[in-house]
Amino acid sequence: MRIAIVTDTYLPDINGVAMTLGRFASELRKRKHLVYVSHTGDSKDKGESLMKSVPLPGYSEVRVGLPCKGKLGRRWIKKRPDVVYVATESPLGVSAIKAANKLGIPVVAGFHTNFHHYMQDYRMGRMRQSAMAYLRRVHAHADCTVVPTTEVRSQLAGEGFMDVRVIGRGVDTKLFCPSKRCAELRLSWGARPGSKVVMVVGRLAAEKNLSLAMRAFLEMQVRVPDLLCVVVGDGPLRETLSHQYRNVQFVGSRTGDELARHYASADIVLFPSESETFGNVLLEGMASGAVVVAYDYAAARQHVIHEKNGLLAPKGDERKFIERAIKAIDLEGDGMTRAATATARQLSWEAMAIQLESCFSDLLSRAEPIARKSKGKRQLKVRTLFLSDIHLGTDDSKSREVIDVLKRVRCKRIVLNGDIIDGWALRRGKKWRSIHTRVIRELLKKMEKEKTEIIYLRGNHDEFMERFLPVSLGKLRCVKEFIHHSALGKKYLVLHGDGFDSVSTSHRWVAKLGAVSYDFLLGVNRIYNRYRLMRGKDYYSVSKAIKARVKSAVNFVSNYEDKLVELSRKRGCEGIICGHIHTPADELKDGIHYLNSGDWVETMSCIVEGNKGDFSVLYYEDILERTMERPLQSSGHVSPIASRHPVRTNAEALIS
Repeated sequence: MRIAIVTDTYLPDINGVAMTLGRFASELRKRKHLVYVSHTGDSKDKGESLMKSVPLPGYSEVRVGLPCKGKLGRRWIKKRPDVVYVATESPLGVSAIKAANKLGIPVVAGFHTNFHHYMQDYRMGRMRQSAMAYLRRVHAHADCTVVPTTEVRSQLAGEGFMDVRVIGRGVDTKLFCPSKRCAELRLSWGARPGSKVVMVVGRLAAEKNLSLAMRAFLEMQVRVPDLLCVVVGDGPLRETLSHQYRNVQFVGSRTGDELARHYASADIVLFPSESETFGNVLLEGMASGAVVVAYDYAAARQHVIHEKNGLLAPKGDERKFIERAIKAIDLEGDGMTRAATATARQLSWEAMAIQLESCFSDLLSRAEPIARKSKGKRQLKVRTLFLSDIHLGTDDSKSREVIDVLKRVRCKRIVLNGDIIDGWALRRGKKWRSIHTRVIRELLKKMEKEKTEIIYLRGNHDEFMERFLPVSLGKLRCVKEFIHHSALGKKYLVLHGDGFDSVSTSHRWVAKLGAVSYDFLLGVNRIYNRYRLMRGKDYYSVSKAIKARVKSAVNFVSNYEDKLVELSRKRGCEGIICGHIHTPADELKDGIHYLNSGDWVETMSCIVEGNKGDFSVLYYEDILERTMERPLQSSGHVSPIASRHPVRTNAEALIS
């Protein structure tokens, strides 16, 4: 099956979530599944992509993924996964769940981190209930939630979470094993052959309860003066702890075989955390033959039998934890070591991956069957495609979406109705990007391979074409305007429409100033909508709202449509097709069919003529839905793009 994983943390990050996901992905691939991981970070391998993120304030090692609903949705439409596994509840994870829900893809949400417990550790206890309410809302949109232990399942069920399943954690017993014990490494710590070493492994952060481990070591050292303590890991508290406990060795982060040698070279592993959903450190310590001391919950409750293969203290009882740590000094360790390693050998990552695979298969068996095509991508076949106002050369041109539409739509003729290339923006110093070149390349490919006729009408932003119009180059014709004959024999006048905008024709300096202002508003729009998306709100066009107010105040493009309709009537045409004002429309005005193709800056809309001569305005999402292997869920579904950019039935002039 195709499995998409979305997460804020992944290898080579050093933490339990990243390691767990890395092992799951590896084992699932061994089982011949196609696994693609979208994650934050600075590096990626094959089968991975990087997502935008920001560092957590005051904790730069942790990155928070930013929303990427559109990017993920487009990727999953092109290569649809069978199931999506969302590992983190960040804005990135929330957007992934929304994208999957929209496409009808089953979603499994992982509960890897007790964020609501962390609030207490970071002195934000009042926000604990709010954090749990947020987590409950996020997981409610997934088909099921997976947790590592039965204890966490019971906890979440009590909080109102639905369909919570247990998928355990494994340990690599070939990597973590007693045979990795290294006398040379112990000597570098200053340990004599008969002396014991206490080890603490994990992220050096407030939620790990490291102060308890340090106090336990100090009391243990009173009993055994030559006892050593080694702390493996890094984090925001490292500098503070290393200054406070100078007789403790802080060796930083270790991974792979080096980490395995550290575990095996220790005698006792202290695990004082009270906020884990599992605790991979515990299993790694047991597999390495150390005596583990932990609180009786999470992985410890599930896998440790007190005084048989480890030592347990009641959760939250610090005095008992310290007593258990002191008791560990006197244990010979051989019997407990054998029992601990025997327990670990039963917990392979392969077995855990099979459990996760079974969960995915169960969800797929309940999902609607997907009708997959045997060959190629499904295409929308129409007679004519009308595109305008793509504005290649600007930052806000939706070039990737245009390319996608060109690949998905097969037609006899494409009409590029002006402002395809934004000469004004390029003269202002805007950068022409490779993605803009790809749009031109895709159009040329349509001409060459599909024999599509292309008619390019100049607009006001690409007025540089005026000097050599009209011109024909094979299947390409560049003109100022032309008459389109529909399949029903009706005549439509096609032109960009800037000639009927009094600002563009009589006050060019105002129009160019408006273009600069429009670019600025689009920049504001991007920032504002990122904020709205993080708050879970729908898209809102700041630029459109402001432009509408400017228009109503000064009436720059008064009677724009009436003039075009009148021109169409004078030319003996039954309809008119234009662009320019970035407002899609399909309406009958005084007996004339008025059509506006919108734009590819905000609305992402176009006009298509069907093979029977019918015209309609389609948005990008409409085209995706019609060309998908499986349609979008349709019960009460309204396209969010269409809902925020409805086809206009009343004149609403906007300055472009």
